Amino acid sequence: MPPIATDENFNERILDGLRRRMPGLDVVRVQDALGHDIEDPVALAWAASENRVLVTHDNATMPDFVYDRIAVGAPVPGVIIMEQDIGIGLAIEELTLLLEVGEPRDFRDLVRRIPLRF
Repeated sequence: MPPIATDENFNERILDGLRRRMPGLDVVRVQDALGHDIEDPVALAWAASENRVLVTHDNATMPDFVYDRIAVGAPVPGVIIMEQDIGIGLAIEELTLLLEVGEPRDFRDLVRRIPLRF
């Protein structure tokens, strides 16, 4: 299971449910590590330095910053983008599934999306 970080705008109710479901989960909120109003590239660089998969709701700008880092060979431990309007139960269920079955290498240099689509 990879360690994760959540960005400042990540739904706290989802994070609380995830912590209850996965008590051993290694999770850090970016704002706890770096403060508030952190720009996406800074959050990504910090997540990479900590080797944490970043979990966010930011589908508007985050993917471009991820692909920019990959293009220049900068490390990206992975990003999981969760739709804003997803139900809390489904969000916890699908994030738990990804994290329980995934190894850190399964996320590297990738953007994964929730809800999962097969």
